[in-house]
Amino acid sequence: MIRQPHRSSGHSRVLINTWLISIAVFAFGNLATAKTLHQTRLHTVQVEKIVTGLVQPWSVDFIDKNNWLVTEKQGRLRLVVNGVLVDQPVQGVPDVDSGGQGGLLDVAIHPDFNSNRWVYLSYAARDGGDSGTQVMRGKLEDNQLTEAQIIFKALPKQRGGRHFGSRLVFDDRGYLFISLGDRGDKDLSQNGDYHAGSVIRLHDDGRVPADNPYVGNPHIRDEIFSVGHRNIQGMAFDKRNRILWAHEHGPKGGDELNRVVAGENYGWPVITYGVNYGIGTAIGEGTEAPGFQQPVTYWVPSIAPSGLSLVNSEQFPQWRNNLLVGALKFRQLVRLEIENGKVIDEERMFSKEYGRIRDVRQGPDGFIYFLTDSKDGAIYRIKPAGP
Repeated sequence: MIRQPHRSSGHSRVLINTWLISIAVFAFGNLATAKTLHQTRLHTVQVEKIVTGLVQPWSVDFIDKNNWLVTEKQGRLRLVVNGVLVDQPVQGVPDVDSGGQGGLLDVAIHPDFNSNRWVYLSYAARDGGDSGTQVMRGKLEDNQLTEAQIIFKALPKQRGGRHFGSRLVFDDRGYLFISLGDRGDKDLSQNGDYHAGSVIRLHDDGRVPADNPYVGNPHIRDEIFSVGHRNIQGMAFDKRNRILWAHEHGPKGGDELNRVVAGENYGWPVITYGVNYGIGTAIGEGTEAPGFQQPVTYWVPSIAPSGLSLVNSEQFPQWRNNLLVGALKFRQLVRLEIENGKVIDEERMFSKEYGRIRDVRQGPDGFIYFLTDSKDGAIYRIKPAGP
């Protein structure tokens, strides 16, 4: 078991050829314009369905305000141009293991995309009878990923189709963070021989930073930044306060929001606010124990969180510095008001209105976007509709 002592802590180039733009314009029928007004606690907002026809979308990221990339779980990367889904998927995507909770998962645009054109994908990959999370990057040119490189493999690979993670986040110094689930074997989160159940920190090309907290520790892999996680499916970096936020699925109850700090242990499965499925018995040593970090907040019963975004947009002045959490279980968006690193209020919005919210992002235009992960998935946009 790992028990570590406490430690302080211009416009982009044109992405597609004229012929592809023509296809997008021809396909304008994909653009839906249904709008619904919602009175939330602090803002009246308008929710618009922007893109339809997606099959189990998992993640969206923005090249710029007009060009977006969306992953579909079965292994397709889709381009959205001016709110229209391009028919032809992006080529050059790796083979994925889409069984169970696996598949093509997160997409992240390199902070310097305008000059280097790197796009990052996390996905489940099979090796014989085993599978695990991997991260690749490729250069986006004319609706194709070229110069593909696998920059990380979660090792050892495991059998089963659960808890792959996996979110990708860049911080303000260009480091890439990767979230990994415990692969359905809870004890792996406290076993430093496995990447499972951890947050990974790398240079953008996959090299291990020399100041990673466990570099040189023979009992913990060098790529690991923090341990003791169950299944993180939401991460966001607050550049102003230099905080990496992450939420993770608990078992039956006990979903957590954590402030992820180098070298810390977040407790799973030694401590948790959840219980065993079915029988409801306790897991581990209870809800706290020496050497383990407490969550900033937790949810009992579970909300099944997926997707996380920090709001710093002038479009939503009353939501500034709040976190938005997608929720699969109650089909809602959860707003968390943060003050001095603590959650001081929570609001649950749009319950059962739109479907299972898999990802939520603030776009380059300052509006909020979320996607639903059904077989007929969609991207929605939240805009202010009044004071």
